[in-house]
Amino acid sequence: MAKVVLIKCDSYDYSSVKKAVGRGLELLGGCRVWVAEGEKILLKPNLLSAQPPEKCVTTHPAVFRAVAEALLEAGAVVTYGDSPALGNPERVARKAGIMAVAEELGLELADFRQGRDVDFPHGSQNKKFTIANGVLASDGLVSLPKLKTHGLMTITGAVKNQFGCIPGPLKGEFHLRLPQPEDFARMLVDLTRLLSPRLFVMDAVIAMEGNGPQNGRPKKLGFILMSTDAVALDATACRLIGLNPGQVLTVKYGQEFGLGSYHEGDLEIIGDSRQDLVVRDFDAAKTRTALAGRGSRYLRNAVVPRPTIAEKVCTRCGTCIQMCPVKPPAVDWTDPDKQATPAYQYDRCIRCYCCQEVCPEGAITLYTPFLGRLLHRTSLPS
Repeated sequence: MAKVVLIKCDSYDYSSVKKAVGRGLELLGGCRVWVAEGEKILLKPNLLSAQPPEKCVTTHPAVFRAVAEALLEAGAVVTYGDSPALGNPERVARKAGIMAVAEELGLELADFRQGRDVDFPHGSQNKKFTIANGVLASDGLVSLPKLKTHGLMTITGAVKNQFGCIPGPLKGEFHLRLPQPEDFARMLVDLTRLLSPRLFVMDAVIAMEGNGPQNGRPKKLGFILMSTDAVALDATACRLIGLNPGQVLTVKYGQEFGLGSYHEGDLEIIGDSRQDLVVRDFDAAKTRTALAGRGSRYLRNAVVPRPTIAEKVCTRCGTCIQMCPVKPPAVDWTDPDKQATPAYQYDRCIRCYCCQEVCPEGAITLYTPFLGRLLHRTSLPS
């Protein structure tokens, strides 16, 4: 039976976070259960982009510090890193407040720019991955996801956090090659099976709802989750914010392919009462992404949510064009002077939502056509 620790934590005041993390680790038996003295352990926070902690785009530095200190006290040699969607890892880590903590604690920033191919013959979707050198140089991985909504995967949590272990320039290739959400989710499950993090510590003190994973709204949830089972942890997070975990593809396929279990009878929730921490007004921004990439282009355009640009918000920075994995881009300039708002060619758009994910201004949102909204209401159980 998988254990999931649920600990109330009302703020990012460091004494509160340290106490919550310490209590959670104690309930799981302490760091020394899964870390030996002298082992090189990589901390993998969510460092999506260069945003300050108060934006709630990245794992909060207080959570990072508390886990890092616990590992150091257990005798581990701790490194850290992530491969952001845009920008170099150093700049993103500094802006997110993670690098300042790391420098104070003497933690080395691992190499996430380059990687090596690793075979995974047991993969359901992928038989090979290019993994960042910093990950491969470690003895073990501790994953620090941030609970946020996600246009393609519904949420980004414990299972999806390992996608950052693939060097940045290569991540777009997965979106291009795996436009169907089911296939993309299976790939994420394979990746987590391959890397087998020893522990997951989810920052849900203040999560992100709405137009995540970068441009949503901070939402106070007031808890931290821990588990050695990524599927059980994500399933528990889903239930706390009103989502059916069986409809979240990374959770569904995580159980199907042996990563973990999401059935309540297979989970033991320890720590604080779940009933006291359930959030009933969380905007999960549910979308019918399961139809993305399937059927004819007409069906996709008529049913599947599509990215749209708010002209008054767009600053014409071109980030969406730069991040589009399709060649030529599905979103592009409409004039040679690059003064007009970029426009989409939806027949080319694969609905990966990379553009929406990285837009620094929050100008890109997802619009669901009428037929898609109708199907969502009639075919999705609550």
